Amino acid sequence: MQPPDDLQQLLDDLDAFIAAEVVPLQDSHPQFFDHRREFARTDVDNDGVPAQEWEELLGEMVRRADAAGFWRYALPSALGGRDGTNLGMAVIREHLANKPLGLHSDLQTETSAVGNFPLVLVLHALGSDEQKELIEPMIRLEVLCGFGLTEPGHGSDATWLETTATRDDGDWVINGAKRFNTGMHRAQYDLVFARTSGEPGSAAGITAFLVPTDTPGFEVLYQHWTFNMPSDHSEVALRDVRVPDSAIVGEEGRGLAAAMLFVHENRIRQAASGVGAAQFCVDESVAYAREREVFGKPLAVNQAIQWPLVELHTECELLRGLVRTTAADMDEHGTTSASDRVSMCNYRANRLVCDAADRAIQVHGGIGYTRTKPFEHIYRHHRRYRITEGSEEIQIRNIARSLFGFGGRAPGTR
Repeated sequence: MQPPDDLQQLLDDLDAFIAAEVVPLQDSHPQFFDHRREFARTDVDNDGVPAQEWEELLGEMVRRADAAGFWRYALPSALGGRDGTNLGMAVIREHLANKPLGLHSDLQTETSAVGNFPLVLVLHALGSDEQKELIEPMIRLEVLCGFGLTEPGHGSDATWLETTATRDDGDWVINGAKRFNTGMHRAQYDLVFARTSGEPGSAAGITAFLVPTDTPGFEVLYQHWTFNMPSDHSEVALRDVRVPDSAIVGEEGRGLAAAMLFVHENRIRQAASGVGAAQFCVDESVAYAREREVFGKPLAVNQAIQWPLVELHTECELLRGLVRTTAADMDEHGTTSASDRVSMCNYRANRLVCDAADRAIQVHGGIGYTRTKPFEHIYRHHRRYRITEGSEEIQIRNIARSLFGFGGRAPGTR
């Protein structure tokens, strides 16, 4: 599926913007992009959170992208966006990932010239009028909001979460803990999921609360130092955190609707990024193998080099088509209409980019293992997506539910 003409023009305009506005900004801060990148971006003395200068640089890139009309592409026109489609975002995310590492699209913070706003869309769809007042400051990155679903004892099995919220004199009192709670080093709010009714394992009875992070009893304990640094994945404790009834996002007991809205759009976009980064690794490896000489001949003439890259290139082509047709189906029939195919795209693309980065390291030999090349960074970043927002095992199980008719679905339904 080729992108429509208007989308291709957008990609051309985006490339021109990156060349004119982003690359010069990037070149003036080389320490964040060369072999020093992880060290320069990380505030080692502050529990490994992103360095202030690094976040300020990302913020400047975002301001320029917003002024140029790219940042809000995916948002509805009511929020200053361009009513971007899931297909459009899939094509854009692949395009941005199929480039060398740069300020145009930071892997660790998921900040790019074309923004991704799952929490903004959650508040836009489900938030109260008061909560919606946060949307514009969130778009401008003046207000940050975390996403508190994962817990020390529960990850993909979100319906078994142990954080609870109980009524008390018209308020709610939240007790529990959250793990890998993104952005808590700076966030003013956290979207906290807690059980308010029902039995463990039931999707019903989980409620989403928008909790100010300065609420008494809300405490960020520490940051998890992860495979790819810097870290913005916090361990959070909630001890008798009292919030009003107006803190509920959406309906009481139906908080997983917010979570599903968040993860579905993220999963297809992550898959598109995986395809783009995988293709970049393949293309770089092919170019290197053609110019590198070993034993008096180009490395590329060896079938041991050709065949693994051919297989990866073929899978890129196949997945690109699946991602784009799935995204187009989401646009036509709704975000959750193709749940099984979103899972197919997600788990296969996340595996693919890890395999492609690993193969690129191997093809490039010793130099591929150094931080002079981007492959180790690509691998370390994308490896987490085989776990986060539903592990690949959960994605496979979701496909099996459709294939075999488990979980109340008729066999073959999506």
